[in-house]
Amino acid sequence: MSEFDLVDEADVPGDEWESLDVSDDEADRIARRQDREFLEFRKRIKDTEQFKVTDSVFDDATLGALYKLVQDGHVAAFGGPLSTGKEANVYLAENDDGGDLAVKIYRINASDFRAMREYLDGDPRFEGIGSDKKKVVVAWTKKEFANLRRAQAAGVRVPAPVAVQRNVLVMEFLGHVGQRARRLNEVDVENPETAFEVVREYMRRLYRAGLIHGDLSEYNVVVHDDALYLLDLGQAVTVHHPNSREFLERDCENVAAFFTRQGYDAAGEELLEYVTEPEPEP
Repeated sequence: MSEFDLVDEADVPGDEWESLDVSDDEADRIARRQDREFLEFRKRIKDTEQFKVTDSVFDDATLGALYKLVQDGHVAAFGGPLSTGKEANVYLAENDDGGDLAVKIYRINASDFRAMREYLDGDPRFEGIGSDKKKVVVAWTKKEFANLRRAQAAGVRVPAPVAVQRNVLVMEFLGHVGQRARRLNEVDVENPETAFEVVREYMRRLYRAGLIHGDLSEYNVVVHDDALYLLDLGQAVTVHHPNSREFLERDCENVAAFFTRQGYDAAGEELLEYVTEPEPEP
């Protein structure tokens, strides 16, 4: 991929120098060096060709979050954009071992505040964030990271979460040679019955782990290495959310409608019954 090295990791990353026994002059020197490194990092991001068209994404606070992820060793190099959406852009990146990553950056100013609130309000994990748009977007990003971790622990294939910082989420890249994995709506589903059974099992595992995707369709299921993965869990809610049943019913209808169009007779009501079936007694 087209890439550039970001910055050399500082000798004393982040604010760790504050806990060291150093003189005021030494502390000032470290702070000045970090300021210089951040300004260089900021300039290199903004001057890089593949980011110029999306310059509005990289406000100073977002650049600070990216810089922290670099310092902490989660990201070593950036490639170009993978996708551009109304609420977030996704970029290709690499870790220190040369492995591919996806870096999802939610845009504070462009995000659909009202749509996010529909999912955040009533979620007990994010009570009391108020109506500040910045806080909502940051909470949304952290929510997606937490949902990915819970889904992965439940045995659902999702992009493995790596790190989160403010409005930036770092996760496993699904794809090869810089090309993202294709979504279900972009492929010919050779065996729709088997694919349907995999998706419904993922839905049931999520439900038993206390989560409902909330926006599940053929547009956020991808095929990677001959396996199906679920994407975009930012809006996923807990089963205690006041609108959880409505969201689950909508997911079931969307999934059933897609596979019916693929030639497999699926019914939303039966899918809902399968997903919510009580777990067998041990």
